[in-house]
Amino acid sequence: MEKALTVSSPKIKKILKDRFGFSSLREGQKEVINSVLAGKPTLAIMPTGAGKSLCFQLPALALPGTTVVVSPLIALMKDQTGKLDSLNIDAVELSSALSSQQQTENYSVATNGKTEFIYVTPERLTAPDFLESLQQVKIDLFVIDEAHCISQWGHDFRPAYLSLADAWRTLGQPPVLALTATATPEVVDDIKKQLQLPQMEVFSSGVLRKNLFYEVSMVEKEAEKTAKTLEILKEVQGSGIIYCATVKSAVQLHELLESEGYPVDLYHGKLSIAARSENRVRFMQSQDRIMVATNAFGMGIDNPHIRFILHFQFPGSLEAYYQESGRAGRDGNFSRCILLYLKQDKRTQSFFLAGKYPDLEDLKKTYERLQSLTLKDPALNEADITEDLGVPKSKVKVLLALLKSAKVLVLSKKVLRLKVVNLTEAQLQNLIDGYLQKKVADADKLKQMIVYGQSALCRWKMILEYFEQKVEWERCEHCDNCQREASRLVEAPQEAFC
Repeated sequence: MEKALTVSSPKIKKILKDRFGFSSLREGQKEVINSVLAGKPTLAIMPTGAGKSLCFQLPALALPGTTVVVSPLIALMKDQTGKLDSLNIDAVELSSALSSQQQTENYSVATNGKTEFIYVTPERLTAPDFLESLQQVKIDLFVIDEAHCISQWGHDFRPAYLSLADAWRTLGQPPVLALTATATPEVVDDIKKQLQLPQMEVFSSGVLRKNLFYEVSMVEKEAEKTAKTLEILKEVQGSGIIYCATVKSAVQLHELLESEGYPVDLYHGKLSIAARSENRVRFMQSQDRIMVATNAFGMGIDNPHIRFILHFQFPGSLEAYYQESGRAGRDGNFSRCILLYLKQDKRTQSFFLAGKYPDLEDLKKTYERLQSLTLKDPALNEADITEDLGVPKSKVKVLLALLKSAKVLVLSKKVLRLKVVNLTEAQLQNLIDGYLQKKVADADKLKQMIVYGQSALCRWKMILEYFEQKVEWERCEHCDNCQREASRLVEAPQEAFC
């Protein structure tokens, strides 16, 4: 019987050295890779720059078959397939950014098992025809990148991620590796629940990154933010990202900085795909450009030269703030994470929260549409369900997932079918009640973000405790509050003497 592979196996060491050029693994990688090689469902929580990609790329090359990598961003897929290509490792992406010819060629390569890696969006894995073609391929590993997107308790929830459990089962339940930089215990539990893998092995490399210096600048008026931003930009060196909560704010700030002569780019969801791609590439290849962006410029920002992250408005939670600010300092060098705190910015986040989750009326409209369509044809089509419904498509996806989990709606022979056709309003209310809890939880997260902005306590301690990582110390020496306290203690004896 062949001995089970581990990171100590000669085969793994040879692949690590010959294909990736490394003689050893980083702290935290060994345990994750051993779990994957053992075929265990695994969740790895590793901070930015900790080497998450190698945790699936290394075992994938040692295992017989093709690895499916689910990624939420086209730009992220392009980055990773490009890096693998530079290492002479076969990888294809399937995304809407490809030409029709590229789509056809990559589809053929993927469904014939002629590549080591297939990068897909979660939306692609909802296509029955694609899944049917992929069933002919030996899948050695099913990787879910940015796994916090699967959790409705997380800050980056993507409804399409809710279909991944069905896709995984359709593909024969290969070993699963889920990866994320951040996850609260609540999000970890939800990832297990949504993937229906309660036995997942969970590895966390911790949250603390001592090269990141956290600071808050309090402002009283909106106009002060611009002045403060210009002041900060005179102090910092290297590339940086300035996050704005709205497209309008990002556009205005970009125009101002451009007029001031700064090498600045713009990124938000309303730009064309071509414009976003061009701006992203220019920033990623630079060592001194500034990106003004909404949170659309998010995951997979692999630029080691980012020396600062400035939040022009605060985000909706400490989880989101840590994720976004953590894009600085990937190379381990000192970087600043600065928040401009204006109390009135709470209104913006409260507005976003108000429209985030579906309510009872949304569920009633969706269920009634399902009932009426079923009378015409029991085989339901998602496009027919959403057409002219008066409910945003993103919410409909959430509601369909909710109805599936309650066994009210089932996927049978590649089509949706309504299994329970006579739910009462009270029963629908029971189904939607969970979202009321989520609204309350999100409101509490916003309060915690506000407390962070106003607090004189150690900022790293507050972040770590948010993720339920207890620390014994009170001062970290890596934030403005601790630095001020240290200065006060040094000066105190002199003041007392005077």
